Amino acid sequence: MNRLLLWKLILLITAGIVAMFYLINYVTVRAEEEMSMLSQAHRNELRGWGREAETRYRSGDMASLQEWLENLQHREETLAAVVGYSIRHVAGSRGLEDRYSGNNLGRDVEWKIHLYFENNPVMEIPFENSDTSFLVLLPDRMRPGSHWQTTRLLLQIFLPALILAIVSMLLYRHIMKPLGSLQRATRDFSRGDFPVRVRPQLGRRKDEFSELATTFDQMAARIGEQLVNQRQLIADFSHELRTPLTRLEIAIESLGKQYPGDPDVQRLYRESRHFRKLTEDTLALAWLDNEQPQLNQETLDLVDLIDVIVDDARFEFPDRNIHTCLPDSAELKSSNHQAVGQALENILRNALRYTPTGEAVEIALGDYPLEGGKAGFRVTVQDRGPGVPEALLETIFRPFFQADPSRNTGQSGNGRSGGVGLGLALARRQLKAVGGEVDASNRPGGGLCMTIILPAT
Repeated sequence: MNRLLLWKLILLITAGIVAMFYLINYVTVRAEEEMSMLSQAHRNELRGWGREAETRYRSGDMASLQEWLENLQHREETLAAVVGYSIRHVAGSRGLEDRYSGNNLGRDVEWKIHLYFENNPVMEIPFENSDTSFLVLLPDRMRPGSHWQTTRLLLQIFLPALILAIVSMLLYRHIMKPLGSLQRATRDFSRGDFPVRVRPQLGRRKDEFSELATTFDQMAARIGEQLVNQRQLIADFSHELRTPLTRLEIAIESLGKQYPGDPDVQRLYRESRHFRKLTEDTLALAWLDNEQPQLNQETLDLVDLIDVIVDDARFEFPDRNIHTCLPDSAELKSSNHQAVGQALENILRNALRYTPTGEAVEIALGDYPLEGGKAGFRVTVQDRGPGVPEALLETIFRPFFQADPSRNTGQSGNGRSGGVGLGLALARRQLKAVGGEVDASNRPGGGLCMTIILPAT
């Protein structure tokens, strides 16, 4: 197995972290520089004070200048002054005097203001063509960087969190994209879409996920072929049995006319009917598994359907009692009476078969709210049999499975043949085809409870 995905993750994480530190440093430096500068409005205001001071100074009215400075200091709660300076040569070479012009007694309005200094700086606006300048202690309201601490906190915490979140999202998308394709393919495969493949969905990607997709495709091809061949074999075998079964039934009926009272002939007739039902159930089960149909085509009344099934069951099992608790009506829209009816009949027959003579099977029907606020119905069929071990409550819905095979061998009371383990499996698949479901649970007082959920629409 190659390690391409590992190297991709190493590269992405490493590049992401390096980019994070670089970006944080760059943004922090730029933000500090921007926040260290006076705003343009404050620069213009300071220059305006300098021009006003220069005008009053050049007018020669020192009293007016002093009054204006005092008003400015009082208004801005700061210090302001007009100062002159001169440079006197003490020693050394001559010829550098022109370099001395413009020496600063304070900071120019275009300079940065250090954000970490506690005291405000002195700002200088020099007069034109004069060794005199207007000096003012920068007022607090003009001090830049008032939000620097908050900004620095954001840059040091939230910016790294944002970058890491973006990197995590990229990693998540890079990993989840092939996993999502694999998940969809697995779901489609479980629904019977055996030709589904994952590798073509990953394009040119070549890493551990592409190898996993290739392995899945190989598995899907092999298992799909086996399942299709197995189901086709069952369907073909069941179809091929119909013709000899028909001939066998005709021969048994002819034999029954010659020997009407012979118990062996009657036994042959019952077994041939049982064999035909087994063949038909196997065909139906194979069709439901292969085609995964949605049998939602009719509107029916569930109460009427249960009444018909119960009447037939009472005729077939006269030595058992059937107690029903049904509403006046329970309408199923977009359902299928044949699928629902045969499923309910199989479940009821199974309950009656395990209920001792003289005991009762209870059938109840009521409303059942489904997810999303949809309406539904719940049918419970409870018998008085021995129940099923907890570990086998789900297994009894498998084809040809019998929790106690000895109970279904030969006759099962009044000459009725036992089952072979197809009834519950067929019932679950038929109910699934109309959007329903069935589950089994043991009754506290003994016996099995089959719970059927059907959507109203």
